[in-house]
Amino acid sequence: MAKKKVQKTNAMRYLDRCKVDYEVHTYEHKESDPVDGIHVCQMLGQDPKNVFKTLVTQANTKEFVVFMLPVAEELDLKKCAKVAGVKHVEMIHVKDINKITGYIRGGCSPLGMKKQFRTFIDETAFQQEHIYFSGGKIGTQIEMDPNDLMKVIPIQAADLTVTK
Repeated sequence: MAKKKVQKTNAMRYLDRCKVDYEVHTYEHKESDPVDGIHVCQMLGQDPKNVFKTLVTQANTKEFVVFMLPVAEELDLKKCAKVAGVKHVEMIHVKDINKITGYIRGGCSPLGMKKQFRTFIDETAFQQEHIYFSGGKIGTQIEMDPNDLMKVIPIQAADLTVTK
């Protein structure tokens, strides 16, 4: 049986240019489906600690800063500000995601944004052999070694989540 051809996104084209290994996973997404990471985990049959969401914030300096963390976790804005070396960061408005990144809510990838922003990833990513994150559109996820991700974009590992 022939494998369904996946339409390349900016994130995939970026990885292709970098000549790094990755795998694409797709899932059906209906208009009525929730746009959240737990739903993505269920669709892919993956543990939430392996699937990462990409969140975009703005610092008090007006700089945009990107954070990647497991989908079931909550971003600790104070920790994020500290690792970014700023006074504070706040989430950008959903309506601004496309204008800033070129992506939409639920399809925001750390790769292939309009501009490469400083990016931080939760340190738990390195406890996984592979992580999943948005491939640049809803219904598409990229699976890759987090160490390879660090080779293709400047990314720093840190403790980013709310302690439970």
